[in-house]
Amino acid sequence: MTQAVRAAVAAVAVLCVCAALGVATRRPGLGAAGTARLAEGFRFTAEQLNTAPAGAHRERVVAPALRGIRSWISAVGAAVAATDLRGAGRPGDVCLVDPRDDSVTVRAVPGDPGDYPPVRLVPIGVPYDPTMAPMGCVPADLDEDGDTDLVVYYWGRTPLLFVNAGGVPGPDTFRARELLHPVQVWNSTALNVGDVDGDGHLDLLVGNYFPDGARVLDPDAGDDVRMAMQDSMSRARNAGANRILLTRPRGVDRAPDLVDASTALSPTAAGSWTLSIGLQDLDGDGLPEVYQANDFGPDQLMVNRSTPGRVVLTEVAGRRDLTTPKSEVLGHDSFKGMGVAFTYDRGARLPTIVVSNITTPYALHESNFAFVPDGDPADLARGELPYRERSERLGLARSGWCWDVKAGDFDNDGVDEILQANGFLKGEVDRWPLLQELAMGNDELLRHPWAWPAFGPGDDLSGHESNPFWVRGPNGAYTDLAPALGIAAPDNSRGLALGDVDGNGTLDVLVANQWEDSALLRNRAAAGTSAHLAFVRSAGPGAPEVRALGVQVELRHPDRPQRAQLYPANGHAGVSAAEIPLSLPGGRTTPVTVTWRDATGLHRAEVDVAPGRRTVVLNGNGTAVVR
Repeated sequence: MTQAVRAAVAAVAVLCVCAALGVATRRPGLGAAGTARLAEGFRFTAEQLNTAPAGAHRERVVAPALRGIRSWISAVGAAVAATDLRGAGRPGDVCLVDPRDDSVTVRAVPGDPGDYPPVRLVPIGVPYDPTMAPMGCVPADLDEDGDTDLVVYYWGRTPLLFVNAGGVPGPDTFRARELLHPVQVWNSTALNVGDVDGDGHLDLLVGNYFPDGARVLDPDAGDDVRMAMQDSMSRARNAGANRILLTRPRGVDRAPDLVDASTALSPTAAGSWTLSIGLQDLDGDGLPEVYQANDFGPDQLMVNRSTPGRVVLTEVAGRRDLTTPKSEVLGHDSFKGMGVAFTYDRGARLPTIVVSNITTPYALHESNFAFVPDGDPADLARGELPYRERSERLGLARSGWCWDVKAGDFDNDGVDEILQANGFLKGEVDRWPLLQELAMGNDELLRHPWAWPAFGPGDDLSGHESNPFWVRGPNGAYTDLAPALGIAAPDNSRGLALGDVDGNGTLDVLVANQWEDSALLRNRAAAGTSAHLAFVRSAGPGAPEVRALGVQVELRHPDRPQRAQLYPANGHAGVSAAEIPLSLPGGRTTPVTVTWRDATGLHRAEVDVAPGRRTVVLNGNGTAVVR
């Protein structure tokens, strides 16, 4: 064989290998015809949720050290929650955070028959000044009087509780109450609620971002030695301290006593730059495990072994195998955890855990996570993680600069769809080359704001990406149907809240946009029959019924098995309605298993659920009644 022939054979062999690898790594897809068929079951119309306030601004006033990256610092703050504040029997009320005027407002959804003027939550009677800004709003009945209160968390101060006096929201309905004394400078970007220690009361988990005491939004903080950015691109642990706060109710319209149980967090979990907190009972004891999605460093999954008044959390990490990069191994990952959601594949015992990351193509080349169960809950007790990362196989690996992520059944077929909030800086000049240069630099420089490239007005970083709407196809992989459905608007989104806001039996979506009007995606699909279940704890004589969270439901059916848990505040900057939707096979009354935990222990009951909106009363003796 001549040298020329050998060279030609070698070249052909290399091309064949490249072609084979290209085919093997190609993202799963359905093609145009398959996508069109899949889209036939969905239909949304977009409606404006709010309008620009008077004097709206588009960036924040920041500390002098952060002036050069003020647009980066200004990239968060929009948030939304779906709730029922009026007792309407559906989540027709919205708590909206708009960074354009740093307002927190309560309002009815567009077109609601019980519409009322927007009500602004004003922190009267507590320390508050322009160096503070709201970052999110979480509905929770912390005083246990039967009315849904609102917890608002901030940059620049500790969270506030706005107690609800009841009735249609008006100027005097909500009153600010301090949750922590004395007031401290926190910079919180995540807050979740759930009964962590199993005593029957909701507890608070707070994710703090910039270091405690750092006056991020104070233009006079030129001498602030605590101001720092992340100390690593992949292992940052110098953030504000994350907190676990146990509550002890003290009576109607009073803030509860708080017990700081944050020592249950490891130093690495406490010091992570947390953007999202997820709660889910993975081992069946009724106590929620805790997932922290962290920016610039590994996420944590913590197994909950708490008892009333004593929080015990143990971190469990994954193991690397031949097919999984270290950057995709839970607990060792190095991406930018932004949001977390849980979805159960055909009623599986363990959920798939979906995590948003920065996944803009040709940028940092990171991926979203889809941790798919490959074991059973007993593995957790042995310190083993029963999960493998499979986002590429599922078609979920790349979608943009992703924040919140939610899973819900939008066509009532018993299978969840997945929605993500995308975008970062919207401008005209692409600054991705500068960010890539920063990412390839020395970690020792990253903590210093002066070492960062300038990000100011007009700069763009993934600012024109649409929010993907992932639907699972017949090949088992997900396809983004947002373009096919006409909802692929280049908004700059942060938070998503799911709920049947108009009571027609299908899930709608509230979208919180940064520096833009927020939106309602109203579900117009000709969907199947559903039931939407709210849960309350039974009350004694003269006592109010209190909404229950952390409830688990299981619907056993050969064609449509379903499982869900009620933790509405999972994710980043979006809180879904406090109810569980179920698809009812054949549109008939269906048996459902309900599991919950209260101060007396773990309970399980069988109930029959009919189509429509239902309330399930959870009794202390372990029985449950549907009404």
